[in-house]
Amino acid sequence: MGNRAAIVVCWLAALAPSGFAQDHKAETIGDFSASLEALARRVNPSVVKIVVTGYGLTDDSDSGNAAMITRQRASGSGVILTADGYIVTNAHVVQGARRIRVQLSPSARAARQSSVRLPAAVLDAKVVGVDRESDLAVLKVPATRLPCLVLGNSRELRQGQLVMAFGSPLGLQNSVSLGVISTVSRQLKTDSPMIYIQTDASINPGNSGGPLVDMSGSVVGLNTMIFTQSGGSEGIGFAIPSDVVRNVYRQIRKEGHVHRGEIGVSVETITPLLAKGLELPRDWGVLVADVTPDGPADKAGLQPGDIVLSLNGRTMDDARQLEVGLYRSPVGDKANLEVLRGDRRLSMEVPVVAENDDPQRFADMVDPEKNLIPKLGILGIGIDKRLAPLLPDLRKEYGIVVAARTASGDYQEVDLHPGDVIYAINNEPTTTVASLTAALGRMKSGDAVVLQVEREGQLKYIAFEMD
Repeated sequence: MGNRAAIVVCWLAALAPSGFAQDHKAETIGDFSASLEALARRVNPSVVKIVVTGYGLTDDSDSGNAAMITRQRASGSGVILTADGYIVTNAHVVQGARRIRVQLSPSARAARQSSVRLPAAVLDAKVVGVDRESDLAVLKVPATRLPCLVLGNSRELRQGQLVMAFGSPLGLQNSVSLGVISTVSRQLKTDSPMIYIQTDASINPGNSGGPLVDMSGSVVGLNTMIFTQSGGSEGIGFAIPSDVVRNVYRQIRKEGHVHRGEIGVSVETITPLLAKGLELPRDWGVLVADVTPDGPADKAGLQPGDIVLSLNGRTMDDARQLEVGLYRSPVGDKANLEVLRGDRRLSMEVPVVAENDDPQRFADMVDPEKNLIPKLGILGIGIDKRLAPLLPDLRKEYGIVVAARTASGDYQEVDLHPGDVIYAINNEPTTTVASLTAALGRMKSGDAVVLQVEREGQLKYIAFEMD
């Protein structure tokens, strides 16, 4: 392990009492090394290499043709979560894929009983579902009795805790690196409730989708990205916490998509100035600024001006911490709040419900056989009296709502999102799924296609060329 091993040796030596026998030090270091070896042997069989083929744009300056569409091949990693072949990886690993193949670890095949027919070293995988917001995807391969890992509890992670990152960096399968948890909840975008585990365990391109495990062998995170100036690992890597992975994985397996949860509350971080002006009993914590009328929090008794002390037993220091905690909660769960109102402490149980503006809520209303628009790789719904009340004020009274993206489609690169409303194709209004499908069917290779779309209250054009 190079420098990392030297650091561990020095660390163990520093912990040893003065006068400790040299052979005992060596034994301690040997035991530590043996435990890492055993952990790697236990985890490696459940880690897979994912090879993706598809089509994308390339800039071929030698040929004089810029932005040509070429066949592309990429690889990443994944972790087997069930013996019957469910695998979780990053959404960006399988984005734009026409074919996904999963390469099993050699140790995974060797670990199976000889009386059972071994699966092929490489298996075709299908996409069960993708959640781009959390950058997670669930795959399924046709195999049984596969070695699998357990999702741990990322909320119990501690700064400085030892972890190991597994995967196929730069395509090198069965690679492992050792490091520590740099921080347990790193927010990379100020406007996003998504948080990451930061680690100095070496992570490189190709590690994406591989597991970050603790010393018990539980998956505490899914390796996702790095910050780098050189293009390689600089000791700043990020993993999606296992609690987020578990929530997304369960929803995708059950429904094929993910619903975001909320309790109908707006909160702010208490500052000394805010506390002074409002005469609050404390100058830190979380203040309830607004409660949605008739929402879950309102019905549970929460009021503007309440101070949230804890969520599910965890002390809340600021608004972001509460938002992150609720983001991790699946729809249907209960949020247990302890609040301070004046000098009274109150306990409330608030149901977590699907966000009113969650684009994925339309996915429950579609039938893949009736609503599939195969050329665009989407499931669409025509706006009618049933759908109209669920939509915000739109520019037009007709259109096709994008309910969900599918795992396949002729034009996966077309930038359509769940919740988009398609009004026209080449200035021809689209009022039904059938009319849009028919219009696409009349297009020939080389034809320009321009969709007029409303997204989050704004009109835009999305253009592409027929193959």
